[in-house]
Amino acid sequence: PRTEVSTEGYDLMLAVDTSRSMTALDFSRNNRPVSRMAVVKGVMGKFIENRGGDRVGLVIFGNQAFVQSPLTLDLQAVRGVLNDVVPGMAGNATAMGDAIALSIKKLRERPEGSRVLLLVTDGESTAGLVPPMEAARLAAREGVRIYAIGVGSNKEEVMILGTDGQYQEESDIGMDENALTRIAGLTGGAYFRATNTRALEEIYGQIDTLEKTEAQSRTVMIPRPLFQWPLGLALLVLLGMGLFPEGRMRMPGGTYGA
Repeated sequence: PRTEVSTEGYDLMLAVDTSRSMTALDFSRNNRPVSRMAVVKGVMGKFIENRGGDRVGLVIFGNQAFVQSPLTLDLQAVRGVLNDVVPGMAGNATAMGDAIALSIKKLRERPEGSRVLLLVTDGESTAGLVPPMEAARLAAREGVRIYAIGVGSNKEEVMILGTDGQYQEESDIGMDENALTRIAGLTGGAYFRATNTRALEEIYGQIDTLEKTEAQSRTVMIPRPLFQWPLGLALLVLLGMGLFPEGRMRMPGGTYGA
């Protein structure tokens, strides 16, 4: 027998900035300083767990953009990949436009009406081949909504991990919030600013309430196991062969019946 199965949910691509500035210690957890990346991974991990029915993928970007996880219903796998992300693994710059373009390339293969990109960054675009605004216009044409999240405090000086492995105080270049607002607005999405852990959690809470849309409909075959019938017959034959070798019943003591 076969049945039609429809699932409701989004095709949600997460694009995470992994530039060196994501090591900045301007967030706190339990009154202890933590890095931007640590907070993003913690909050996003919980967010991914609650996306039942959604396909989730992961793109990271620094000097270049890379797909770390394709769109999948295996949320635990995506979270595991996210936990392994570290600042600098894709370079120390911020190729924001390339990240948007790569995410669109993967999302355009999915049904219309369910394509969502969650862009997480703490700076302005400093690298890449595709200008962010051009990528945003492409997203609008492909029906991809972008929710941009700017991560970082308003401090002018922050502690950032240096190339020598030691934290040092550096000037924070800040974010181009006007550009992020325009990028999100062009696609029908929204821009959020997360200056602390609570603000970031509230942002994900708002996005988590997005209305579900039908993502796909597929035909599923429902298997009905029938192996027990031939297996039972085979066991009976095997038992008969043991009890009646050469067509005669085996008797105790090695003798055979008449």
